[in-house]
Amino acid sequence: MTVPSSKRRLNLLHMDLSGPMQLASINRKKYILVIVDDYSMYTWTLFLRSKDETLEMLNDFLTMIQRNLQALVIIIRTDRGTEFLNKTFNAFFKEEGIEHQTSTARSPE
Repeated sequence: MTVPSSKRRLNLLHMDLSGPMQLASINRKKYILVIVDDYSMYTWTLFLRSKDETLEMLNDFLTMIQRNLQALVIIIRTDRGTEFLNKTFNAFFKEEGIEHQTSTARSPE
Protein backbone atom coordinates (compact mmCIF):
# COMPACT_ATOMS: atom_id res chain seq x y z
CA MET A 1 0.00 0.00 0.00
CA THR A 2 1.28 3.45 -0.91
CA VAL A 3 1.54 5.95 1.94
CA PRO A 4 0.11 9.33 0.94
CA SER A 5 2.44 12.32 1.03
CA SER A 6 -0.46 14.61 1.95
CA LYS A 7 -1.58 15.15 5.52
CA ARG A 8 -5.18 16.02 4.64
CA ARG A 9 -7.76 15.64 1.90
CA LEU A 10 -7.59 17.88 -1.18
CA ASN A 11 -4.09 19.11 -0.27
CA LEU A 12 -2.72 17.46 -3.44
CA LEU A 13 -4.69 16.27 -6.45
CA HIS A 14 -3.12 14.24 -9.26
CA MET A 15 -4.75 14.78 -12.64
CA ASP A 16 -4.41 13.22 -16.08
CA LEU A 17 -6.34 13.48 -19.34
CA SER A 18 -6.59 10.47 -21.65
CA GLY A 19 -7.95 10.27 -25.15
CA PRO A 20 -9.26 10.39 -27.70
CA MET A 21 -10.69 6.92 -27.20
CA GLN A 22 -11.47 4.91 -30.32
CA LEU A 23 -15.06 4.47 -29.24
CA ALA A 24 -17.02 7.41 -27.88
CA SER A 25 -19.42 7.01 -24.97
CA ILE A 26 -23.18 7.14 -25.44
CA ASN A 27 -22.95 10.94 -25.12
CA ARG A 28 -20.10 11.08 -27.70
CA LYS A 29 -17.45 11.77 -25.09
CA LYS A 30 -13.99 10.60 -26.13
CA TYR A 31 -11.72 12.00 -23.38
CA ILE A 32 -11.37 10.96 -19.74
CA LEU A 33 -10.12 13.31 -17.02
CA VAL A 34 -8.98 11.31 -13.97
CA ILE A 35 -8.46 13.14 -10.67
CA VAL A 36 -6.98 11.39 -7.61
CA ASP A 37 -6.81 12.81 -4.08
CA ASP A 38 -3.32 12.01 -2.78
CA TYR A 39 -4.48 11.67 0.85
CA SER A 40 -7.54 9.44 0.49
CA MET A 41 -6.72 7.96 -2.93
CA TYR A 42 -10.34 8.71 -3.82
CA THR A 43 -10.66 8.91 -7.59
CA TRP A 44 -13.04 10.91 -9.75
CA THR A 45 -13.52 10.27 -13.46
CA LEU A 46 -14.95 12.98 -15.69
CA PHE A 47 -15.85 12.48 -19.35
CA LEU A 48 -15.30 15.17 -21.99
CA ARG A 49 -16.12 15.54 -25.68
CA SER A 50 -12.87 17.40 -26.40
CA LYS A 51 -9.70 18.63 -24.70
CA ASP A 52 -11.13 22.15 -24.94
CA GLU A 53 -13.61 21.27 -22.17
CA THR A 54 -10.84 20.48 -19.65
CA LEU A 55 -10.65 23.87 -17.92
CA GLU A 56 -14.41 24.32 -17.66
CA MET A 57 -14.83 20.79 -16.26
CA LEU A 58 -11.98 21.32 -13.80
CA ASN A 59 -13.44 24.63 -12.62
CA ASP A 60 -16.88 23.06 -12.06
CA PHE A 61 -15.31 20.06 -10.30
CA LEU A 62 -13.17 22.19 -7.96
CA THR A 63 -16.13 24.40 -7.04
CA MET A 64 -18.25 21.36 -6.20
CA ILE A 65 -15.61 19.32 -4.35
CA GLN A 66 -14.27 22.21 -2.25
CA ARG A 67 -17.79 23.18 -1.22
CA ASN A 68 -18.86 19.61 -0.42
CA LEU A 69 -15.70 18.67 1.50
CA GLN A 70 -15.18 22.14 3.02
CA ALA A 71 -11.48 22.05 2.16
CA LEU A 72 -9.31 23.89 -0.32
CA VAL A 73 -7.23 22.37 -3.09
CA ILE A 74 -3.65 23.51 -2.53
CA ILE A 75 -1.66 21.70 -5.25
CA ILE A 76 -2.60 20.07 -8.56
CA ARG A 77 -0.01 17.81 -10.15
CA THR A 78 -0.32 16.95 -13.85
CA ASP A 79 1.81 15.55 -16.60
CA ARG A 80 3.33 17.97 -19.08
CA GLY A 81 0.45 17.69 -21.56
CA THR A 82 -0.30 20.80 -23.58
CA GLU A 83 -3.85 20.82 -22.21
CA PHE A 84 -2.36 21.73 -18.79
CA LEU A 85 0.65 23.82 -19.84
CA ASN A 86 -0.79 26.97 -21.38
CA LYS A 87 -1.51 30.59 -20.47
CA THR A 88 -5.20 29.95 -19.77
CA PHE A 89 -4.49 27.19 -17.25
CA ASN A 90 -1.64 29.19 -15.68
CA ALA A 91 -3.98 32.16 -15.19
CA PHE A 92 -6.67 29.89 -13.73
CA PHE A 93 -4.30 28.30 -11.21
CA LYS A 94 -2.95 31.72 -10.20
CA GLU A 95 -6.45 33.18 -9.80
CA GLU A 96 -7.56 30.21 -7.69
CA GLY A 97 -4.39 30.25 -5.56
CA ILE A 98 -3.51 26.69 -6.58
CA GLU A 99 0.08 25.61 -7.04
CA HIS A 100 0.53 23.71 -10.32
CA GLN A 101 3.22 21.05 -10.32
CA THR A 102 4.21 18.84 -13.23
CA SER A 103 5.49 15.31 -12.94
CA THR A 104 8.69 14.26 -14.63
CA ALA A 105 8.54 12.17 -17.78
CA ARG A 106 7.77 8.49 -17.25
CA SER A 107 6.90 8.86 -13.58
CA PRO A 108 3.59 7.70 -12.13
CA GLU A 109 1.16 10.39 -11.04
